[in-house]
Amino acid sequence: MTTDLADDLRSAGLRVTAPRLATLAVVAERQHAEADEIAAAVRERLGTVSRQAVYDVLHALTDAGLLRRVATGARHAARYEIHRHDNHHHMVCRVCGRLEDVPCTTGEAPCLTPSDDLGFDIEVAEVLFRGVCSACRTASEPVGAPPPVGAEAS
Repeated sequence: MTTDLADDLRSAGLRVTAPRLATLAVVAERQHAEADEIAAAVRERLGTVSRQAVYDVLHALTDAGLLRRVATGARHAARYEIHRHDNHHHMVCRVCGRLEDVPCTTGEAPCLTPSDDLGFDIEVAEVLFRGVCSACRTASEPVGAPPPVGAEAS
């Protein structure tokens, strides 16, 4: 995998460095991790690397198109994933922050078309669905409460 990651860095016009390789490897293993989580994991792998150095690497890899930064809102930090250039979207739980991938609705970019493109050549549509995940919804239901309207009885 290190060889593939090194090739990815070279293809993006970036020098191959230990912090860049470690950061890519961590994000590949922990999709949707926050920057602080990534920095801690990179430090575990490499020993001495500053948090700021990892943040700089995250920005460089994002700018190069190797990573995708997913901003989920004010309550939660941005998350990072390997950029697959597949125009998938995300669903985030407003209670626990769980983030999941959601396939594009038409299978090709852009999968949504604005009512007026204002002269733009649209390349990508980014959608963030917000709601409450099933685990949080179940945890908040009172014991013995009737099922929600439209739910099937068991």
